[in-house]
Amino acid sequence: MESQIGRRCIGLDVHREFAQVAIWQGGLVTQAGRFATTPEGVRAFADGLGPADEVALEATGNTWAIATLLASRAGRVVVSNPVKTRAIAEAKVKTDKVDAEILAQLLAADYLPAVWRPDPATAALRRQVLRRAHIVRQRTRLKNQVHAILHRNLIPRCPAADLFGHKGRRWLAEQELPPDELAAASALLRQLDFHGEELRLIDTDLGQVALGRPEVLRLMTVPGIDATVALSIVAAVGDFTRFRTPDKLVAYFGLNPRVRQSGGQPATHGRITKAGSAHARGMLVEAVWSASKAAGPLRAFYQRVQARRGMQIAVVATARKLAVLCWHLIISGEDYAYAQPSLVAHKRRKLELRAGLPSARGHNVIIRGTSAAGFALRPQVRITSGRPPAPGTSEVIVGAAIA
Repeated sequence: MESQIGRRCIGLDVHREFAQVAIWQGGLVTQAGRFATTPEGVRAFADGLGPADEVALEATGNTWAIATLLASRAGRVVVSNPVKTRAIAEAKVKTDKVDAEILAQLLAADYLPAVWRPDPATAALRRQVLRRAHIVRQRTRLKNQVHAILHRNLIPRCPAADLFGHKGRRWLAEQELPPDELAAASALLRQLDFHGEELRLIDTDLGQVALGRPEVLRLMTVPGIDATVALSIVAAVGDFTRFRTPDKLVAYFGLNPRVRQSGGQPATHGRITKAGSAHARGMLVEAVWSASKAAGPLRAFYQRVQARRGMQIAVVATARKLAVLCWHLIISGEDYAYAQPSLVAHKRRKLELRAGLPSARGHNVIIRGTSAAGFALRPQVRITSGRPPAPGTSEVIVGAAIA
């Protein structure tokens, strides 16, 4: 009872310039004004906190920076999921003061749906992955604008495979365009070159990160999952052990169907929830397109579902299976049993080149027992057919994982 009397639950309704404060103590909620959401303002507010204080705030753009500063003084800092805080979203009277009060009351009652807080390395990886995705979208937008200029001026398709490669650009320079369209196309190409260099730089950084992350290399043994997809999954999930079952991870990615059931009526299932990281979910879907073309269980599963339910449902179902597979691989610490050695080696070498390792002849020789990145390897041999391999066949999968 004494701990409840000294306990303070503080709700913060955070905005860009300020945060509204409400304090719950002994069953009563009082307003405590505002403080500026600047480093100085947050530190000044944190100076008034103690080990018995608990602070709650909703996840938003500047939440994690504020939570980090408050965690050094407060006994507990909880970041709530705004999607699940229905008491705030559906309130009839919605003001900053009311929102802060509701957060304080939910925290005091232990009814606040909390968000997992990533460690600094995972948070940095998330920012890098999303920044790369933004650069790729910008490049796609610029390319589409160049294609639109050609289409407007009745110029046929480029005979080269890549309009923006060397041959394609030479062909583009020979086309007759109005002066304003020519200037616009030149400007778009300059922007495309700039974003291309930015993409190369961030790919180098991410490649170096991937080579140092065993879980990324393990996921790359799955057909369809390259370094980009593996990094996106690892960045979104962070700690795989926080999901007790693979179904929890599937729900985190929003790949589980909606369920409605009441009374004695049978449950009805709808479309997937699309909760969680849209980028990671999109990466899993992209991985399906490649996995569906590579021989193995994933392709067989995709084809079975496609024959019964159609392509779209088959893609989503296979993406869900990929999420389940990723959970099992990371939790068990094993590589994919049906991995294709040549494909895995190709993806690994491509990652090493992306990370900046030398590509000149004579510099990329892999010493037996090590990788080109200098990591020690331990051999893993699996017989995928369940019987001893016949001489001269490739039924034995020889993989390599970081020791």
